[in-house]
Amino acid sequence: MKAFAAISVAAALLGGAATAHAEGPSRLDKIRETGVITIGHPETSVPFAYLDGNQKPVGYTVEICQEVAQYVKAALKLPKLDVRYNPTTSATRIPLLANGTIDLECGNTTNNVDRHKLVSFAPTTFVAQVVLVARKDGGVDPNNLESFRGKTIAAQAGGQTFRLISGLNAKGNLGITMAPTKDTAETILMVESGRAAGSANDDGIAYGAVASSKNPDAFVIGKKGLEMAPYGIMEPKDDPAFKKVVDDAVLDLIKTGKIAAIYDKYFNSPIPPKQINLKYPMSDALKRALANPTDSGDPKAYE
Repeated sequence: MKAFAAISVAAALLGGAATAHAEGPSRLDKIRETGVITIGHPETSVPFAYLDGNQKPVGYTVEICQEVAQYVKAALKLPKLDVRYNPTTSATRIPLLANGTIDLECGNTTNNVDRHKLVSFAPTTFVAQVVLVARKDGGVDPNNLESFRGKTIAAQAGGQTFRLISGLNAKGNLGITMAPTKDTAETILMVESGRAAGSANDDGIAYGAVASSKNPDAFVIGKKGLEMAPYGIMEPKDDPAFKKVVDDAVLDLIKTGKIAAIYDKYFNSPIPPKQINLKYPMSDALKRALANPTDSGDPKAYE
């Protein structure tokens, strides 16, 4: 039944572009007229979207979006397409997409039902688990949220992870102080410096952030997932023509195995600028998502 639902979603994504375009102006029109597509990206979300040694945006999701841009170029029959980049944070990514500053947001944004009221998502390209990170000498257990009772946990402001931990804190009456941060790097720095007992991150981000820190051996990453978090490229709301082109591109990258190859490049190989290797095999949840593509924001669709 689940496979059928996913296949149905994929089929819907492949619907008629002409009909969709007739519903109103599309971001495709702007891209066709200007010859420019702008990719929004975080700058410290290793290995999804970050800056290399030359301050150039790289990463798993960034590279997927670069491939999507070439697909858009071909679909619009453009002789040239200028791909530009614009930094985003958890707080700015949706407003920048809504006001047209960026055309796609390519990082580690969780696809959830609430966000569908504001934006659309391409088929899922990563499935994360929210985990806690702490110092080994911090006196807390990252597999037990209750061990943080009365302490401070850092999480990115405006992100789903911040809301999740805030909700669990209130539900359990744990007295945890939530420390909002601007990005992943600041979140880990809060823990490293002792200003927070722990941080809440998606597991892929956690492994990248710890591996990129000054002293990776000082940290311990929880194994117990607090919530499933599917990631997808974020697209403008109510633009079915643009969504179809982007989704077709992602589906093609999945079908040809290109996304699996990009995954291995960033999760199982040395990556710039420090040549760290996360050695993070593809999860069963992501394998299922790639076998049955879906843009669902329901975590249960990925179980």
